[in-house]
Amino acid sequence: MAEIKVQNGVNVDALLAAREALKSAPQAAKFTWRASCKWQNGTHSQTKIQEFHGLGEAQKHKTEFSFDADHPEIFASEDLGVTPIEYVLVGLASCLTAGLAAVAQNRGVQLRSVEAKLEGTMDIQGILGIDKDVRNGYDDIKVTFFIDADASKKEIEAIVAQSQKRSAVYDVLTNPTNVTVEVA
Repeated sequence: MAEIKVQNGVNVDALLAAREALKSAPQAAKFTWRASCKWQNGTHSQTKIQEFHGLGEAQKHKTEFSFDADHPEIFASEDLGVTPIEYVLVGLASCLTAGLAAVAQNRGVQLRSVEAKLEGTMDIQGILGIDKDVRNGYDDIKVTFFIDADASKKEIEAIVAQSQKRSAVYDVLTNPTNVTVEVA
């Protein structure tokens, strides 16, 4: 019987080799991610990302990435980008999906399609200052995956669970993170 090679586009061998190398050099595993945001007008801002620090030295993405954020017209804004709170959903969805592809590749599961649908519910009375007892952020986020793969539902659920366990964004959202805001 011929062995079928799984190809989900993830170089698991390189990923596992990097993990092994970092076991003996834990300082190199300390990364600092950076973003620079400039106000444009009204509630519109533009954030650029290119440089970061990792593996003990300065690093750069191949290109600079730019993200526009704004509020919708229903909030008397110009709707020139997604809201910052929607970027949280983007980060969570992409982190979980990337992890899912890597875990599936490592476990020899061929993916045919993966789609994540996310919904975050919130009461905006908090951010509008209407009710000080209402939190400013999401009350609940629901992620639903639609996955077509060469695996049983139980195997797919295990892959999703492992992705969730290793997701940096899921961790940031579900565990306290120290955030310092200052004026220079």
